Amino acid sequence: MTGKSLSGHLKDKLIQQALEHKLKNMGQTASGFNPLSRRADIPDAWCRFDQQAGYKQIQIIYKGGAQLGVGNPFFRLHEGIAGATTRIGGQEYINYASYNYLGLSGDARVSQAAKDAIDQYGTSVSASRLVSGERPVHRQLEAAIAETYGVDDAVVMVSGHATNVTTIGYLFGANDLILHDELIHNSSLVGAQLSGAKRLSFPHNDFAALDKLLAEQRRHYERVLIVLEGLYSMDGDYPDLPEFIAIKQKYRAFLMVDEAHSLGVLGDNGLGIRELFNIDGKDVDIWMGTLSKSLAGCGGFIAGESALVEHLKFLAPGFLYSVGMPPQVAAPALAALNILKQEPDRVRRLQARSAYFLSKAKAAGIDTGHSQGVAIIAAITGSSLSAARMSEALFHKGINVQPILYPAVPEKSARLRFFISCEHTEGQIGQTIQAYCEEISR
Repeated sequence: MTGKSLSGHLKDKLIQQALEHKLKNMGQTASGFNPLSRRADIPDAWCRFDQQAGYKQIQIIYKGGAQLGVGNPFFRLHEGIAGATTRIGGQEYINYASYNYLGLSGDARVSQAAKDAIDQYGTSVSASRLVSGERPVHRQLEAAIAETYGVDDAVVMVSGHATNVTTIGYLFGANDLILHDELIHNSSLVGAQLSGAKRLSFPHNDFAALDKLLAEQRRHYERVLIVLEGLYSMDGDYPDLPEFIAIKQKYRAFLMVDEAHSLGVLGDNGLGIRELFNIDGKDVDIWMGTLSKSLAGCGGFIAGESALVEHLKFLAPGFLYSVGMPPQVAAPALAALNILKQEPDRVRRLQARSAYFLSKAKAAGIDTGHSQGVAIIAAITGSSLSAARMSEALFHKGINVQPILYPAVPEKSARLRFFISCEHTEGQIGQTIQAYCEEISR
């Protein structure tokens, strides 16, 4: 025998036999993986979307609704501009399911700004702004937002949800603490989870509870972020911002205010919670907002000091690795912001209609929870089934309003949410309250 001794060949054979035995026990052969041998051990829930828990829950809800005679109120097809009224299935409805608070989505001037931007810049910037460069409308919009808040600079991103996720997720880390209102939006929760920071909630709008938490926790962490909303979309109420500013200064923390719903709504001129409380914009470290509600566009923004904005523009993944905002989205948002400042009467009409709705609802005995009568008014029904049934009953009477069901809110707090527009009339509001009361009496 040449090349290798008998003992060497015997050793190789024993090793090969041992390997084949081990692979066989693992459902494999020496020639490769046997995909059929272990298939029965893999549950359907691990490899089929229709077996996943969330999808099954949706099907149970659909089936239960059908058995109880309640239709699906979601994903209705609107056939035109959705404002104080909308058209669904060829019929006109009074509409309370839109964040078009100032009626600027559909305003001819705002629409024209989008058309002009397309003609000048096309429909996409095609890559991230770091790579493909800026368009003048980007910088004009950011400068206008910064001026609105009285801060150094701002940056706009293509998604409001992603703005919170990437800002919080990038800026904070494992050695930090994030404290947020218990009713904070999902986007802030996801950002906090992404960051790896310790996350604690405090009772809704309870600055004293926040103070106590910070007294206990502050020394255990490096950076601390407090996250609030300017106007809470589930309840229609807002925080006592000066009290939270005092606490953040006391403990040397960062304060972030999400103005998704409050810009264009709060303050005499609609400039948000800063104007409502007459505070210096620099007293809040991170101003966040969306362009999709009062500003009739889409996307989000962060405003604050130059170091914050430059940091995010160069390193936050949600900006750095995302395509830049399309010109036809930035341009109408800028036009809407300019109109907001030029026509404060829109804000005053919105506030007057909201107050009228709240007063009529309370007089009728409707449980409006914590709603303070500014753009968002809740009508708490007490169960998901009653909320869904009320929504459908109102729809049959020509009123489009969405139910908010468990688990979005606790079951006992299921509700309808009425989003008010400056274009709603007192007559429409009166008709709505009357229809609601008629259904309650049944």
